[in-house]
Amino acid sequence: MTRAVYLDYNSGAPVRPEVAAAMVESLAEPGNPSSVHAFGRAARARVEAARRQLAGLVGADPAGIVFTSGGTEANALALRGCGRSRLLVSAIEHPSILDAAAEAERIPVTKDGIVDFGALEALLRASTRPAVVSLMLANNETGIVQPVAEAARVIHAHGAWLHCDAAQAVGRIPVSLSELGADILTISGHKMGGPAGAGALILAESGRTLAPILLGGGQERRRRAGTENVAGIVGLGMAAQLAGDDLAGIDTTSGVRALRDRLEQDALRLVPDATVIGGGMPRLPNTSCLVLPGVEGRTQVMALDLAGVAVSAGAACSSGKVAPSHVLAAMGLEERIKGSAIRVSLGWSSRMEDVDAFLAAWAGLARHKGLKVSEAA
Repeated sequence: MTRAVYLDYNSGAPVRPEVAAAMVESLAEPGNPSSVHAFGRAARARVEAARRQLAGLVGADPAGIVFTSGGTEANALALRGCGRSRLLVSAIEHPSILDAAAEAERIPVTKDGIVDFGALEALLRASTRPAVVSLMLANNETGIVQPVAEAARVIHAHGAWLHCDAAQAVGRIPVSLSELGADILTISGHKMGGPAGAGALILAESGRTLAPILLGGGQERRRRAGTENVAGIVGLGMAAQLAGDDLAGIDTTSGVRALRDRLEQDALRLVPDATVIGGGMPRLPNTSCLVLPGVEGRTQVMALDLAGVAVSAGAACSSGKVAPSHVLAAMGLEERIKGSAIRVSLGWSSRMEDVDAFLAAWAGLARHKGLKVSEAA
């Protein structure tokens, strides 16, 4: 039987075996972390151990970590709980930012997908109201990495705060809260081999006030009510520990970059009219945004799925809907290009055979659609 090929890590990475094992062990143990008896104290210990693991990955104070149900809730808490009356967000943010802050002022990006610093400065000068700026570290569709540290200096010079959605970046590139200069950071477990439904908001100043958007209990230092998802948090902590090991070279991530580079090189060789969006920009090592001119992204996704290869077109957060990319539109790309893009994203279990399977299916689709395909395909 042909092995199904999963190349959609940016939608959600497969849970790592060590994570699953840690979660199963945790699920076998009873206890509410808020209870004072021995079972409750043991559950609390598991939660706090995971908090330290996550803090270690990004160089944060464990006391500044607020566990959430994932990146979407963390983003909403950052924007709604920061207590600032003015919101500015980049035009390429994830829908969980754009939809949570529909009234926010939009910061445009350049044709290279990088935040427009001139526009950012102008917007910050336009008002003295306390502001928070939301700028993602790495884009979920293109993988392009933003110059967040440089933006932080501009933002802080105007007395504003910086929220950084780092869900796609953490575990794939080194992330240091202090080096970024972010005041608030979002992390999502299922992007780095942890469980879905577990994430965190991290405050650079652990004592900073954060108004909860969920009420009913004093959990998470009264910043997020609700009984902690102990098994999910344990899985998130284990994923953070494994990611830190990977980035330290114990299980190097360079292999993923090599696979991505090979995929792009061969894709462009096989289909000369194809392009890679953001190919010359700093990017995540696992992400490729490929354009097959004249072939709709959703057509590519469906054809590849029939061939046993899973990729995506844009963000996978709309109940299976494939909509035009607001990210590529913000970059000013032509309609024929932005409508023909797919995202291929790799990760910890990806292999060379997966790349080969993708290339064969993709080149076959290009040939079927009448595009020029190299004889070597």
